[in-house]
Amino acid sequence: MEDEEGVLNVEREFLKRCGYHTLVAGSGAAALKVAERHRGPIHLLLTDVVMPDMNGHELAQRLVQPRPELKVLYASGNTDNVIMRHGVLVPGTAFLHKPFTAPALVRKVLDAGNLPSRKASKKSSKEASVKLTRKH
Repeated sequence: MEDEEGVLNVEREFLKRCGYHTLVAGSGAAALKVAERHRGPIHLLLTDVVMPDMNGHELAQRLVQPRPELKVLYASGNTDNVIMRHGVLVPGTAFLHKPFTAPALVRKVLDAGNLPSRKASKKSSKEASVKLTRKH
């Protein structure tokens, strides 16, 4: 779940090229609807910490309740004190600080979700190092 459309599209495309199937949503409410309609497993939620309609922690709690196997990876470009106010930074929380590179995203996805590596990206290393960031 990413509320910045440009970042969402880059994340989705890169993960797709790495062999992952992605479900995308531009808000917490939309993410809840997408997850409710999806009948298969969802292995990992990648969500921004600070969002307009609900924070990433609240979204994760609501999605993990019916899917206890769901792993969560939080991402944010905000400072630690802003993130702590949203109740996310506790020991063991999978977190990716923005801006991040596409290879860093894939490493965190693999680590956070205990997921198997998929096919290698066809992007060149120059293309893969594009930074994913959010406008403030």
